[in-house]
Parts: sequence; C-alpha cells; structure tokens
Amino acid sequence: MKNFKNLFFLLTLFVSLSTFGQVTVQKLTCERMINSLAINPNQVRFSWQLNASKEKVIQKNYQILVATSAEKLKQNQGDIWDSGRVKSAQSQLVNYTGKQLAFGQKYFWKVKIWDNSNIESSWSDSAFFRTIPEAATLKPTWIGAITKADSHLPEGRNMHTATFKREKKLAIINASDSLSRRSILLRKPFSVNKEIKEAVIYVSGLGQYELSINGKKIGNSVFAPLWTDYDKSVNFNTYELTASDLQQGENAIGVWLGNGMYNTVADRYTKFYVSFGPPTLFLKMKITYKDGSEEIIKSDESWKYSKSPITYNSIFGGEDYNAKFEQKGWNDKGFNDSDWKKVVVQKAPKGVLRAQTATPIIVQKQYDVKEAKELKPNFYIFNMGQNLSGFPTVKVKGKKGQSVRMWVGESLNDDGTVSQGKTGKPYYFDYVLKGEGTEEWTPKFSYYGYQYVQIENINYKEAKNNELPTVVDLKSNFIYNSAGEAGSFESSSELFNQTHWLINNAIKSNFQSVLTDCPQREKLGWLEEIHLNGPGLMFNYNMEGYFPATMQNIADSQRDGLIPSIVPEYVIFGGDFTDSPEWGITGVMLPWMYYEYYGDDSLLKKYYPVMKKYVDYLGTKATNHIVSHGLGDWYDYGDHPAGYSKNSPIALSATSHYYYAAFLVAKAAKFLDQKSDVSKYETLSKDIKNAFNREFFNPQTKQYGTGSQFSNAVAIYMNLVNPEDKDAVMQNLLADIKAKGDRLSTGDVGNRYLFQALALNGQNETMYKINNHYDAPGYGFQIKFGLTTLTEQWDPRKGNSWNHFMMGQIEEWFYQSLAGIRLDEKQPGFKHFFLAPEIVGDMTFVKANYESVYGNIHSEWHKSDKTIKFQFEIPVNTSATIQLPITEKSKVKVNGNVFKKMKFDSKVNKMVFELPSGKYRIESELKINKK
Repeated sequence: MKNFKNLFFLLTLFVSLSTFGQVTVQKLTCERMINSLAINPNQVRFSWQLNASKEKVIQKNYQILVATSAEKLKQNQGDIWDSGRVKSAQSQLVNYTGKQLAFGQKYFWKVKIWDNSNIESSWSDSAFFRTIPEAATLKPTWIGAITKADSHLPEGRNMHTATFKREKKLAIINASDSLSRRSILLRKPFSVNKEIKEAVIYVSGLGQYELSINGKKIGNSVFAPLWTDYDKSVNFNTYELTASDLQQGENAIGVWLGNGMYNTVADRYTKFYVSFGPPTLFLKMKITYKDGSEEIIKSDESWKYSKSPITYNSIFGGEDYNAKFEQKGWNDKGFNDSDWKKVVVQKAPKGVLRAQTATPIIVQKQYDVKEAKELKPNFYIFNMGQNLSGFPTVKVKGKKGQSVRMWVGESLNDDGTVSQGKTGKPYYFDYVLKGEGTEEWTPKFSYYGYQYVQIENINYKEAKNNELPTVVDLKSNFIYNSAGEAGSFESSSELFNQTHWLINNAIKSNFQSVLTDCPQREKLGWLEEIHLNGPGLMFNYNMEGYFPATMQNIADSQRDGLIPSIVPEYVIFGGDFTDSPEWGITGVMLPWMYYEYYGDDSLLKKYYPVMKKYVDYLGTKATNHIVSHGLGDWYDYGDHPAGYSKNSPIALSATSHYYYAAFLVAKAAKFLDQKSDVSKYETLSKDIKNAFNREFFNPQTKQYGTGSQFSNAVAIYMNLVNPEDKDAVMQNLLADIKAKGDRLSTGDVGNRYLFQALALNGQNETMYKINNHYDAPGYGFQIKFGLTTLTEQWDPRKGNSWNHFMMGQIEEWFYQSLAGIRLDEKQPGFKHFFLAPEIVGDMTFVKANYESVYGNIHSEWHKSDKTIKFQFEIPVNTSATIQLPITEKSKVKVNGNVFKKMKFDSKVNKMVFELPSGKYRIESELKINKK
C-alpha cells in the first residue's frame, strides 16, 4: 500500500509538472457570438482565446473539429469538419472550410492548439452554433385580431399627433373595439405523442411580444424583437426548447402582443403617431422526433385570440393593466378557449424577415425604494435611488376594482411632485386590482426614464385606510441590452470615478434596441452619439454583435444616398434634423471603428456601397466642395440657448465631416482593392481639404473659422491643417482654453475632437484641467448636482433630459490616455497594441481592464513620492509596445529584474520597449516626462 501511494504521488507530480504553464483554450465564439442560434451557414468564422500562466506564449498551430452531435464531438469525431493540424497563429475569425453546412441545423465544435514550445493544449470545452433557416422554408403567415385595412391606422411617417384627423381617430377607436391598438393574447394547443429529439421556435411578434409554452415564459428578453425599419427588415428570434418545456400529450403556445415602435398610439404623450400596422404575429415551431420524423406548428387560421388585460400600451404613453380581465391558465394546456375568437390572417410587413443577431434587452438590475415621502395624506413620492430606463414592479393588496396609478419621472417639481414637463407627459402605469390577496404586476410593453414614482390615494406598507389599496412593495427595473460589459476603469480621482459611473448609467439607459438619445421624450436613434462615443462604447461594452445590427439599420434607412440623422427613421422630421453630415457620417466611420477594435473587416466589405453612396450624396449638396447644411456642433457651450452651433460655423463643421467621410471611403477603397475608386476618392478628399483651408483658414491669425475651440480642434484631429501650421493652430486652441479659465466651449460634436486633439498632441495636462473641476461646463457640476446619469446639457437646470450619453466622450480619454490602452491600426483587433499611460495632475493611480477579442488587457499605475509602478497584462498570442512617461536616465525593473532593452523615443517623449504576452510588474524612479 505504501509503494502504491508513492507511485500515485509520483504520477500526480509528473502530471502536475507536465501541465504547468500549458495553454488552455477558452471563450469559443462563432461570428463573435457565444453559442449563437442565428448563424448564416455561408459565413462561419471561429474565434477563441488562450490562457497561460507563463509569458511569451504564441499559438503556432490549431485544430478544429465540427460535428453534427455532442456525442460525436466528445469522441473527437469531426464528421462535418476536421481541420487537421493547421500551421497558423490565427485565433480570431478562422474561416470554416468544411462540408457545406445546412440551413436550420445545430453543430458542435471545439479546438485545441500547439504553442511556440510545441506543447499541445487539451481540447477546449465544446461550443455550438445553429444556422438560420432558409428563407424559403419559413413561409411566414402573419396573424392577429384585425387587418391593417380595417384598422384605419395612419399611413406615412409624418409628425401625426393626438389631434390627427379627428374623424380618423374616432374610426380607430371604434374599429373592432380598438383592436388596432389593443394588446391581445393568442394561443394554439397542440399535441406531442413521440419522444422529442429537439424543438426550435422561430417567432416575431410586432411591435413586441412575450412567448410562453405551457404557461412558462420562453427566454428572458423584454421588448423583443429589437426595433428595425419594418418596411425594410423585420427581426425574428430563435429559441431552443428544453426537454421540460414540452410534455407528452397536450401542450399550448401562448403569446402576448403589444404595440412597441411598430404601432405608436395617439392617446397620452406621444412623440409621433406612426404605424406600420396593428399588432401581428409570425411563429413556426419545428419539432424533430427521435425516430427521425418532424412536425411543424405554425401561425395560421387555426389560432385564437382574446383581448388581454393590458387595456392600453404605448411606447411613449405608458401601460394600463386591468387584472379583472385576467384569464387564469390562458397560456397553458387544458384551458377552455371556446369564447375566444378566430384570428385573421394579416398582410405581411414589407420588410425582409431576418434572424436577430444582436443580443436582447433584459432586466439587468432591480432597485428597492431608497426613500418614501408622504407629501400629504396617502400621497407618496418614492425615490428609487437611480435614474434609469425601465418600469416598476408593484405588489399591492386591495379590493376588486381599486387602482394604483404610478406616475414616473426623473426629477421633481418645486412642490415635490414628479415632473414630466420636459420629458413627455402624460406618462403613467395604471393597475386595476382583481381583489385576490397580494397582487404583483410588472408592465410588459412600455418603459420610461425615471428615478421617482408618484402614487396617490394609497396606503404604504400598512392598511390604515380600508377604502384605499395598500402598496406592499415597489421595485424599479433597469433594462438594457445584454451584450455584456467589456471594461472597467478606476482612479485616484473620485471626480473621474463618478464621471465614469455617471456616463455609463446613461449609456445603459439608452442601450436599447438602438442607441437612443433618451429613454423618455424621444427614444430615437440619433446617430452622432455612436461614432462620437464609439471608442468609449467599445471599451465598456461588447459591441461585436450589436454594431452589425446597427449597420443593417443604417443601410435600411439610407435613401438616395442620404443617411438620415435618426435610424431607424420612424418619423421624418425634415431639414437639418433629417440631414446633418455630423450624424450621417456614422455610416462611414462605424465600419472602420469595428475593424480597428475587433479586427473584423466584414462591415467594411458589406457596407462599402453604403459608405460610397453617402459621400456621393454629400457631393450633390456641396458648392465648390463646401457643404453648408446641418446642425453643426450641436449644443455648444456658452451664454446662448443650446441647439444649433453658435460658436462655430455650421459650414465648417459640415465640410470637415464631408472631408473625413471622403478620406475614409478612399481608405476603404484601397483596403478592399477597389482600384477604380481609390483615385476618385483620394482626389476628392484632397480637393475638399484644399477648399476647406481656402474657405475657413486665416493664414495671418492661424485660426480656423471663428477661432473657436471646435473650429481649431476638428482641423487638428482630422489632419485638415497643413503640417507647417499645426503648432500655431494648437497654440491658438490652448490660448482659447486658458482665456476661458481652462474651460471648454464645445458641444455634442466638438467634445470628442477637442478631447482627442489635446490627448493625441501631448496636451493631457490641459485635458486634465478642463475636466477636473465641479463647475459648468463639466461633469463635476452634474455630480455636485446629485445626479445619477449624464444629462443633455452641462447645466441640468437648463436642459430637458437628465439621461443622455451624448456628452460622454471622456471615456475614450480614460481608457486610451490615462490607462494608455491604445490600438495599433496596423494590427487591428489588439493583435498588437500600445500601453502608453499618461501621468497627469495630482493623480496617484489609474487602473483599467479591457476584454479584447484576444483576452483581458490590464493597465495600472501607482505613483508615490519616489517611484512609479506599473502593472500590465498582455493576452496570449498578442504583443504590446510599452511607452512609459519617464526620463531617458530612469532605472527600470521588469518583474524584479533590471531591464535595459528600451530606448527613448523623442517623438512621443517616452521610454519605449516591446513585451510579449504575460503579466508584468514594472518599477521606475519617479522621473516623469511631461510635454
């Protein structure tokens, strides 16, 4: 026994030593998504991350197996594809080259690699993907309660309002008991009599739906499917059912339908009244049995419907629920639906049916009541502690027919009541009790931006007045996209920490089906905030699956070359609010940003025609290469009212973006080897640049336009200024900042160009000064004001919305400058990158993480009286150039050893050296170079 124990110990030790430092393969993705159910079988690319406990690890070979079953894959049988041992360092977007993949099928895959020491990894855990069904096999039949022809809903995308043609409004109200706008329930019983292998559902309920099987909700999304331009694209969702979802014998499908953006409602507050049709449903369920047979359950004339307890639902006005109209068990088997009506087959939406590839909206957080204040008897104001996008959950006791009306808002009036004057009113949630013990209700089809809830005529906690309902509990649900977070930032500056928190609460609030401007008044996808905040968005969130959907929306909304300012363009505002170059350029910039951050050129390839058409469109609006329309530097700061650019010429702004769009299209033409376009757009961009300088540059004063911060900063950032004039223009920019007391005067558009013109040109101390204070304009003033989300204006007392992220461009500076995590355009996707932290002001530490496609990048520095210490993490299979702001004579230790393989680079004024993958502790004497 003793010898056996010794032998076992030696074997364990051998295995331990032989696997020490071995690489593991993790986070497998197909088309950048984990276990996606919406993969086009004609474009399948695999990616994975590597993890190792040692340094200098590089992948040298890989092997991928793809199988038709988990069992085969477990036995290492790649019956669909066995790549064999491939000599390659590529671990991102590896093209599938096996047998032709079928539509509507599930596949399983795994990978292993060999590193630069020829050590073989273990096989990764298995992953899977499901291909989309072939369009021809879906054959959608759309059903509902009323046809569009009978609904008398408005046509067109004009600013219809609640006063829209009174006779038509009355017709709508009277049409089949308001079925054109009423939430309905749909159900379909069916039987299962064999053993199931798998069951898959494809479903789209417009505007929004909630699906259940046998009384159980399927999936965790809210506001599904994601919004689109329904005349161009209609999303459907895919769900795989588990063994417990379906039962032998009788089963039932149940669906709630609501209006969403598909069918906006005129009553109460509405930004616009536009409809694509009454609520409608498409569903197809494919059941595959273990004997190989299949069965299809689909939406057709055999379904039935009933009016739901949701008596009113509007994406802009709120939601009402009457529990007296509930039908217990309506979505379960065995329910008697003899009183229900047969559905009508509806005309299909015009848009192409597409699988939703972006992640869904879900309830991410819940907040309890932070403070309850009784303004007067039985009149309560609840402070939920966080401004957010969402809806409440209420628990209430009372008599049948009593009601609880919840007014929600992000601010309070002077008398302490909830304010909606600036965010759209009236908006409320209304619940009518059924009178059965403690009742709980959560709205399904409407959300608002709010922090406060006002409820009148109630008891709270205790039933002091028996004639009133008693609110037992109240919660606030924070909803936003489930893409997931990619980064974190922390520093010694509490102001910057709170700024980061403030901005990200606003981003999350507007991270819905589209990136909205605000979660209350408009809920529209104004495009400029995407590219102006693009780096901050990608450092903080996983946008790999979201931005392709954004580009599809942009392509769908493009008309005659124009990319409108809001996408999807549910309503046509007209003029500059439809056509502003600073907004439309998102369609040109976003594919490049996506490529730079994720190393994926698919958006450049797919949407190159969209990019070209937009530049060509701007050309039709130009006179001698000068474009003069648009909003300019929207909401620039000054004594004037916020709105159109006041500090800087609108033509300067529009033309600079025309130039930048042409420049990027020329760059794309070269990248995509579009030879005939390269010369055309390179020449065009040069001509625009020359025209811009003739029109807006004063060679005597070395100023652009009015000499405003935006005028000079945008010329510097976009390289419109000639090299010999750049320093003088920069000095003018700095002089203007100093003259304003180290304060900015830029707006929504200009902030990014100001911030980056400073950051990229050695002026990070100035950048620090203009943001390190508690005055307006600045983030600190909003923090001092006690807000929990970034607001529309620097002074929230002047603005409308208290939940905008358009001014959040400082996030790019936090990650790229303070933490120094900078991409390398020559090796996109952070295959190689720079770690170049800036030591500014009186800051003593910065710590940031960014989950790149290759793995986590960590950058951290701590400054004391005598030393400065850095901690860096470089993912496996990547490398980094380190640029430290220390003097040429500084002594440097890396992981405890004196390091000499570095040089001083006068161009960046930093000590520079290369490091392979690994974790590093770097220490230097405190001899900081500041430029």
